[in-house]
Amino acid sequence: MIYLDANASEALRPEARRAMLDALDRVGNPASVHGAGRATRKMLEDAREAIASRFGGRAADLVFTSGGTEADALAIHGLGAGRRVIVGATEHDAILASAPGAAILPVDRAGVADLAALDRLLADGPPALVCLMFANNETGTLQPVVEAATLCRRHGALLHVDAVQAAGRVPVSLAATGSHALALSSHKLGGPAGAGALLLAPELASIAPLMPGGGQERGRRGGTPPVAAIAGFAAAAGCAVESNADRLGPLRDAIERAALAEGAVVCGAGPARLANTSCLALPGVRADAQVIALDLAGFAVSAGAACSSGKIGASHVLTAMGLGTLAAQAIRVSLPWNVAEGDVRAFIAAYRDMAARLRPMLASDAA
Repeated sequence: MIYLDANASEALRPEARRAMLDALDRVGNPASVHGAGRATRKMLEDAREAIASRFGGRAADLVFTSGGTEADALAIHGLGAGRRVIVGATEHDAILASAPGAAILPVDRAGVADLAALDRLLADGPPALVCLMFANNETGTLQPVVEAATLCRRHGALLHVDAVQAAGRVPVSLAATGSHALALSSHKLGGPAGAGALLLAPELASIAPLMPGGGQERGRRGGTPPVAAIAGFAAAAGCAVESNADRLGPLRDAIERAALAEGAVVCGAGPARLANTSCLALPGVRADAQVIALDLAGFAVSAGAACSSGKIGASHVLTAMGLGTLAAQAIRVSLPWNVAEGDVRAFIAAYRDMAARLRPMLASDAA
């Protein structure tokens, strides 16, 4: 199997594996005051410092979570109290499910948020919490988060940025964006699943917990932290280099040229995107049929977000972009950090074969 579903979960980096194995050999709860507990606590705090500084924040302002979904939920719960909530139309389900009744910020046909509409929404009512993802998980489209942060601060609003897909792939910094909160996830960086973080601006370091407990994480998130997973998270964050985009970009472009030659549509093409991500719609051919055909050929790709790819239906991201029936006919190809050029050449051949076989079947069904 050739794995091309990195946006669902990256391949584990060897540095993360080594850090986890080292942590698993240790014993001690980081809340304990004895020597073993203090040693584990030091490992936890070293990881906190490494991740916070990697993404432009302070260690004291980083809250460990179980992943990006919990980080998003904590941001909305802790920062949205007493505020209107505004969310981008193409946000991840982790945001949409945590903010029912939120005002929706529209996007254009490429999936880029309408900043003029955001300005109007912010001006029309009391202070808000705005949720805008850094990079879309389905199309790779990068959002104008710096400009959105400027608008938010002008209107007394807060900006939470889901940076789960962007971190380690493009430069991401809480301080540089001017945002108030940043969600991160270990397994999207090449670390293990089960660890994530919410990085807060210094002025918002005290927030109400989503999960109260024994006072861990400075009272912002209860529960004993998974130190081995967090150690792997920190190691992965340290070696996930944005320069890998120089290698992945040409490979993605080769896939897209081949798909376009088969009559496919590249969803989100035009604006800046993640270098590893292609969203390819094959007109008239259902996404699930494409995923199954490619799986049988030995390639792992997905239809939309992994958390909802088991559901048959149109992508809410592509629907919000105004792509109509194409929203149910698109697959996502996301290249992992360790993909080989030969893997991409093999995928291109399999995609061409898949398109050639499924299109005649579609024509036959229509007849």
